[in-house]
This record gives sequence, structure tokens and C-alpha cells, in this order.
Amino acid sequence: METNMKKTEQKRKPIILQILENDKGGKIVLSILALVVAYVSFANLFISPDSAFYISTYTVTLLGKYLAFALLALALDLVWGYIGILSLGHGAFFALGGYAMGMYLMRQIGDRGVYGNPELPDFMVFMNLKELPWFWYGFDNPIFALIMVMFVPGLLAFVFGYLAFRSRVTGVYLSIITQAMTYALMLAFFRNDMGFGGNNGLTDFKDILGFDLQSGGTRITLLIISFLALFAGYLIARFIMNSRLGRVCIAIRDGESRTRFIGYRVEQYKLFIFIVSAAMAGIAGALYVPQVGIINPGVFSPLFSIELVIWVAIGGRGTLYGAIVGAFIVNYASTYFTSALPEVWLYALGGLFVFVTLFLPKGVVGLISKINLNMKKDKVEVQNVSS
Repeated sequence: METNMKKTEQKRKPIILQILENDKGGKIVLSILALVVAYVSFANLFISPDSAFYISTYTVTLLGKYLAFALLALALDLVWGYIGILSLGHGAFFALGGYAMGMYLMRQIGDRGVYGNPELPDFMVFMNLKELPWFWYGFDNPIFALIMVMFVPGLLAFVFGYLAFRSRVTGVYLSIITQAMTYALMLAFFRNDMGFGGNNGLTDFKDILGFDLQSGGTRITLLIISFLALFAGYLIARFIMNSRLGRVCIAIRDGESRTRFIGYRVEQYKLFIFIVSAAMAGIAGALYVPQVGIINPGVFSPLFSIELVIWVAIGGRGTLYGAIVGAFIVNYASTYFTSALPEVWLYALGGLFVFVTLFLPKGVVGLISKINLNMKKDKVEVQNVSS
């Protein structure tokens, strides 16, 4: 009877509260981000630039970029932290989503480009192309572009994952193959004849859905959309991990051979999570491009994918919200040190990763949890002594 009453009360709760019910860390991180986004939006739009409380448009763009990176880190934590796939190629999915959005934004320029061609982007005119390549068709439609943002990374993840997981490639070998994949794509996109702008990439965007990309209102809208996408991505990831599917994923991470012996089709579980993660990374790339204003083959760089792993490790692998925290910590530090001490930053990042690996295996959020647990134990001991 009591169990049935608990189930009834559970059903009455909103689905979001059900998903986050036992996720204190996630609720704290998302709540803080919601407050920050709300204040930044208000301070940028409604507070005078002369006021000390004013937030510049540059800060708005920077925060939006951090939110996109946080969604990317969340996507990696989903596969690395919960199913044990250390992907060193997630930057490729991020870049593909970014290029899909960049192609849509380029088609919106029309005859406002340097060469005034209503059909061809400037770099195609410069390269003496006479007609639009076939794979650019449809990107003048925002719905088609949004579908491609998720479909193209998801398709690559499906093909790669099907071949790799079916062959039972695991561990460091799988990590090396994912790194080779993103490196091969980087070399391909650097070629001018690929039709993606070569080493210059895609840039000089004018507007999105008819709204000027340089206006403050558009920047705030993109910031809010980035937060909502991160929030939705977190809910999806947490919902998966709270389900039976998530429990099987954790079993695969902790003992793949044992899980396969029990009778589970391990390859199918790994492939599904890999595709979902790739689609999330593609959305992150699509949010990154209009806020930063450029996408080029450098995003395919294996170094970027390795840095992404460092974000997750520093924040706390296997927690989801730890990946978000790590993305903000490292990227804020990168913004500061690359301007203050540019020659030191990469050494500091490498040293930080080694330090976390050796002394903080559960990352920053793991350290905070350990401190809170010790404080509770001390409080209980004091109460016992007093009584």
C-alpha cells in the first residue's frame, strides 16, 4: 500500500523533477547557470553601459561559447563516463554540426557578399566555381539545416561505431582510431576543392532567421537558446542514465565481457549511446558557430578533442554536471591565461591534467563531495561526543 502511494506521488511530479529528483549536484549547477544567464541577459539589455553592473556584449558571447562547450563536454561524458568509450574524436562531431550551421548562415548572406553573387558564397566565387555544389542544396532552409546538424554527426557515429563495436575494438585502440578519424577529416576539410572554404573555413555571417547576428537582442537570444539546449541535453542524458538502459551501460563500462556473457547485445547499447552523444555534440557545434562567427578545419584538430577530455576529467567524469563544471573552469582559465600568459597556458593545462589524474581521480566535483562527506562525519562525531 505504501509503495503504491509513493508511485502515485512520483507520477504527480513534473517529469523534470522526476529526472532530477536524486541529482543534487545537477540541480545546483543548472540553477546557478540559469541565474547567471538571467542576470547577464538583463544587465546587457536594460542596464546603462555607464553602470558598474552593465555586462558587455563580448561577455554575453563568451558565456554563450562556454555553454556550447559545456554541452559538448556533457556529450563526451555520456560515452566516456557511463559506457567507458574514451573518444578522442568528439571534436569531429562538434565541427560537423558547426559546418552544417555555417553552411546555412552562408546561404543567408545572398548578394551582400564581397562579390555580390546571390547564389555562391564569396570563397566559391574566388575559386571560380560556376555553380553551387550538390551537397550545399537545401541549406537555405533552416529546418533542413537543423536536421543536418544532428543527422550528419549521427550518421558518422553510426558508420564508425557499427564497424568499430562490431569488431569489438575497445580501450586505447578505439581511442586511437577516433583520433585518426578526426585527423583525417581535418586534412580533408583543409583542401580547397572540398567546397567548405579550405583553411579559411566559413565566416562573415550576416544574420540568422532574418535577425542581425551583431545585434544585442540576437546575442541574448542565442545565449538563452544555448542554455536551454544544455538544459535539455542534461535532462536527456540523466533520463537515459536513470533508466534500465543506463544501468546496462554502467555494467558494460565496469565489465563488458561479463555483460556480454549474461546475454546483452553490448554493441547495440554502445552504438545507441555513441549516436546520441554525437548528435548532442553536433548541436553544440551549431550553437558555437553563430556566436563566435567562424568555423574552420582547426576545430577538427586532435588537440581540441584531447582538450575536451581534459575538461571532463577536471570537472568529474561520470557525473554529467561535473563535465559542465570542468568545461567552464578550463575555458575561463584559457580565456584569461591566453591573453595574460599565452606561452604558459598549454604547460599549465597539461600540468593540471596530470595533477587531477594523480590526486583528484573524480575531478573537482568529486573533491567537493568528499569535503561535504567529511564535514557531515565530523558533525555526527561531535553530536555523538556531546550526547
